[in-house]
Amino acid sequence: MGTLYVVPTPVGNLEDMTFRAVRVLKEADFILAEDTRTSSVLLQHYDIHAELLSHHKFNEHETVQQVVRRLVGGETAALISDAGTPGISDPGFLLVRACVKEGVEVQTLPGATAFVPALVSSGLPCDKFCFEGFLPQKKGRQSRLEALKGESRSIVFYESPRRLVKTLQQFIEVFGEERQVSVAREISKLHEEHVRGTLKEVLVHFEHTEPLGEIVVILGGKSDLVPIEEEKEKPVDPMQMLMGTGKKKNKYK
Repeated sequence: MGTLYVVPTPVGNLEDMTFRAVRVLKEADFILAEDTRTSSVLLQHYDIHAELLSHHKFNEHETVQQVVRRLVGGETAALISDAGTPGISDPGFLLVRACVKEGVEVQTLPGATAFVPALVSSGLPCDKFCFEGFLPQKKGRQSRLEALKGESRSIVFYESPRRLVKTLQQFIEVFGEERQVSVAREISKLHEEHVRGTLKEVLVHFEHTEPLGEIVVILGGKSDLVPIEEEKEKPVDPMQMLMGTGKKKNKYK
């Protein structure tokens, strides 16, 4: 029985590959790529010469069983996408599910994915969040946004640059123009940019500045925290702290 390795690839800078990812790709019997032309650039850069096969959303239903048969036969495969971690808004789920069903070992390497640096750099809460990826383009889009109206966690979306302005306009209609948002583009690339502010402010920016590159939108959640007048902290009695009664006041209620 072989092994399927799910291998993240850089979302921008080619140096974001891990040592382990390069080794796994070099040792694999074959590599499954979303776009062989795009992946060839990465593989040539790291002098990787394993057999390269096409595996994307348009053919994955047909190729899954062929791949699983080779894995059951003892071969090792590495699954990569054009950028980031396979399965996260990219092909991968169907193959992983089929391997799990057949008892083939699946190992997913840690590595690059666009939404994590966008979320951490957003300045919005990232201890709890929900990942929505790409919204439906037409059917179900409005109802999905309405369903997220009361979400208190930060919400992660992927969007194309040509639809960004329209999406921000829709967000204002559903969530209100004062909702906080951070739009990250070109993560890990030379012209990486993070535009933060209210939905209204960020919309105005991109109405005057054409968005380019890969886009990650981090939308602040609906918060029930109401700021109250900050009070100066009073010195806490050390004995109270020892007894567990010296508590600091929360500036939110």
